[in-house]
Formats: sequence, structure tokens, C-alpha cells
Amino acid sequence: MAEAEGGMSGDFSEILAEFKQFGEIEIADVPRFHQIAGARLARNWTSIPHVTHHDEADITEFELRRTAWNTAHPERKVTYVPVLGKLLAEALAAYPQFNASLLPDGARVVMKKFFHVGFAIDTPRGLMVAAVRDCDRKSVPEIAEELVALSAKARSKGLSYKEISGPCMTITSLGHIGGTAFTPIINAPEVAILGVSATQTRAAPDRTGAPSWRKMLPLSLSYDHRLINGADAARFVRFLAERLAACELA
Repeated sequence: MAEAEGGMSGDFSEILAEFKQFGEIEIADVPRFHQIAGARLARNWTSIPHVTHHDEADITEFELRRTAWNTAHPERKVTYVPVLGKLLAEALAAYPQFNASLLPDGARVVMKKFFHVGFAIDTPRGLMVAAVRDCDRKSVPEIAEELVALSAKARSKGLSYKEISGPCMTITSLGHIGGTAFTPIINAPEVAILGVSATQTRAAPDRTGAPSWRKMLPLSLSYDHRLINGADAARFVRFLAERLAACELA
């Protein structure tokens, strides 16, 4: 809601005068949801030493298998997001330093033995993260169905505290909108977050050296450099990329 200059708390007259010299302005409230989320994001960004590692997964063959699956199972279609959720659980088991949370003293770390994956959901009120629990024990279609239900609930009446709490690591995907790479902010107390951008079509030589077109999925991993180093991050994303390329939707 817009409000008059006099209704604002605090004296911003000098700042407003600076803007007004260029033309007409209006003062609007930042939605409460964005205020809360913004404060948390600012805290995470300033308190965690972020580094982002970028890589790509060749999903050319996987996309053929996924298309075939969706054609054969129109009632249980899947995108690559729940697939990445399943593979992320495998990666967390293979690289346990990512399935951890630093204690405030910075000298001790909580090593988690469960594999809950957070999924960022775009809602009219802003971004929400839903936790799908025990992704290591669920099939891709099961994760997909649960994610569809949580997304619908998040966009309508919202999610409960239980439904947003406890993820080991979060996936945030902008692939349905576009982009080639980005730096997602870590969702503390997690120590890493996986960003996914839009699939890119690239020319590359095949096994015989002849040119071929490949579908490449950009992956961006932001990680807490206090606990994870660059080599760890590179291996982690390579693990995901290779598993995704070979993934079967059985």
C-alpha cells in the first residue's frame, strides 16, 4: 500500500528530496513477507562466506527418457526438479560434509543422517521453501507428487511450519523462466544450495568427431567456504551432473 510521506516512521526527508529533484515519486510499503525474508537473506549473505561453482549436465539422453516416461505416464509426469531432488539425496550421502550445519562457535558441526531436500516455490507472496522428507527412500514419481501438492498448498493457503522445516539442502530452479547461471543465497543453517537455470542447446562433437547438438542444464552451487572447499564443490556438482545424465525413470 502506498502512503503519504508524512505517514512514514523516521526522517527520510533528505533522501526523498534527492529523488524528488528528478521527478514524481510515490512511497510504498514493502510487504511483510518480503521484510522477514529480506532480513534473513541479508543475515545469511553477510554472515556466510559464499562461493558459487558453475557447471553443466549433459541431459540430451535423459530428456529423451523423461519425454518417453511422461508420454507413457501422463498422470505422473515429472520435470527434472524432482529428479534432482532424488539425486541430491544420493550426493549428500556420498559427500556428507554437505549434509551438515555449523554450530555458532564455528568449531563444531552437526552431521545429519537424514536426507530431506528443500524446494524453492515461487508464490504470489514470495519465495517459499518446502521440505520433502526422506528423498533417499522415495522414488522420483513419489517426490514429484509430493512436490506438486506442496506447491499448490504454498500458492494458496501457505505451508505449515513442519512443511518448511528441516531441509538438509535446497534446490532453487529458474529454468522455467530463463537465465544461464546465478548465485543463490544459502538457506542457513544449510551449508549449500543448488541453483538450476534454463536448458541450453550447444554444439559439440560426438564420439566420431562429427558435430552434434547437446542439451546442457546449467547448475550453480553456492556453498559455505568455512566448511566446503572448491574441490569439494566441483566434485559434488560433477557427481550430480553424471548421475543426471545416466538417470533412469523406472
